[in-house]
Amino acid sequence: MKLETATSREVADYINECSGIILPTGSLEQHGPIGLIGTDALCVTTIAERAALDHTMLIAPTLCYTPAQFNMNFAGTVSVTARAFAQLFEDILRSLHRQGFKFIYVLNGHGANLAPMRSAVHDLYLDLDDKAPKIKLRSWWEYPTVDAMRNELYGEWEGMHGTPSEVAITQASVRVVDSTNHQPPALLSEEFIRDHAGDFHGPAHDHAREFPDGRVGSHSELAKIEHGEALIEAAATALIDEFTSWIDDSD
Repeated sequence: MKLETATSREVADYINECSGIILPTGSLEQHGPIGLIGTDALCVTTIAERAALDHTMLIAPTLCYTPAQFNMNFAGTVSVTARAFAQLFEDILRSLHRQGFKFIYVLNGHGANLAPMRSAVHDLYLDLDDKAPKIKLRSWWEYPTVDAMRNELYGEWEGMHGTPSEVAITQASVRVVDSTNHQPPALLSEEFIRDHAGDFHGPAHDHAREFPDGRVGSHSELAKIEHGEALIEAAATALIDEFTSWIDDSD
């Protein structure tokens, strides 16, 4: 069930049965020659909605206005400061908690969201202490079954941005963009991947100069619709399992 299409009475009835909610977070930023601007938001929305087909859960609207400054030199990217996003995220957590949600499961699709979200959760816990809701931050690619599938399908060509796994999910859920004219990008070193974890990139001008087509070590063209369907299924199953066990173990 989607929060925005539910009635107030339906939400109240849901909270009486289950005090957990899914909050997807993504971005609006370029994802290379064949990646959609809303890829990060589309991935988590698709996974959450697929999970809701098999298990009763309430899904909040996806947060997509998030930090993406390093991609601001590419058309279509919309970025907010980490400070603004952290404050908005904390306010949403507080509002959901006031509504009666004791478990807030954040399904993330954008690496640069993690640091400000952790900061917001830290501040919330500092303020509310034992009265705070339980909050879990999980990026969809972290599920062991999903990570194993990504490695099996793409290996080192998964890269960091415009990944074939995320492109495959949007191919399966939205549309396929022609990919016949794009060559593989340069592979990334282990040192680069380590130093840029969490989308920790430099100024937009420098980033665009280093990665002119927007891909960061990711061979997006390896993506296939059938890959996306399998990844969605694996991630949705993992989401259901973790969400339900998290709440059950806390009761």
